[in-house]
Amino acid sequence: MASVVVGYVAKPEGEAALDRAVQEAQLRGLKLVVVHSERGGPGYDEAAAGEVETSLSEVRSKLDAIGVPYAIRQLVRGFDPADDLISIAEANAAELLVIGLRRRSPVGKLILGSNAQRVLLDAHCPVLAVKADG
Repeated sequence: MASVVVGYVAKPEGEAALDRAVQEAQLRGLKLVVVHSERGGPGYDEAAAGEVETSLSEVRSKLDAIGVPYAIRQLVRGFDPADDLISIAEANAAELLVIGLRRRSPVGKLILGSNAQRVLLDAHCPVLAVKADG
């Protein structure tokens, strides 16, 4: 079944991407697949995992209230988030992949952000890059 896939992080750019992905899924009559990908490692401890679970619980509540069909994929397996997004988009026949972008420092502007750049260049479907308000 075709879908709209969104990369989600509990930050303003992730919320903006989620909101737009919901709109796109409703407009297209498609299932929404929310992807939260973490590399894991020493910085990803029990507290970090708890924060992620809390934020994904809030996403579930929001999507249940809206009534859009959805699936949430939470991945912590050492891959770059771009790899996970691209592979899940392909596996779910994504018609659209939605990602959030944030403002970057002057040095950060030299590279869009390795994950965003990889998604934009390597995704098999159109990619919608959304900025957070502000």
